[in-house]
Amino acid sequence: MKTEVLDVSGMTCGGCVASVTRALTSVVGVDHVDVSLAENTANVRFDEDRVSIGALHTALRSAGYDVASDPVKRRSGGGCCG
Repeated sequence: MKTEVLDVSGMTCGGCVASVTRALTSVVGVDHVDVSLAENTANVRFDEDRVSIGALHTALRSAGYDVASDPVKRRSGGGCCG
């Protein structure tokens, strides 16, 4: 198992945390997800033989969020609250 901390942009409330958690846990190969609204992160434990980082990013984008590669470039808005 591998653990990756994703820098998620667009989360504004508890509903967003639930949406991000749901999006990531629905990916086959993801074992555990811990999302922090305060930190704008998702700590994801997954089987790297079954899922790629790209698939995690795609799941988040499909749910209306983005993964910032550089925290300085975080976008506001998006998510469940617009």
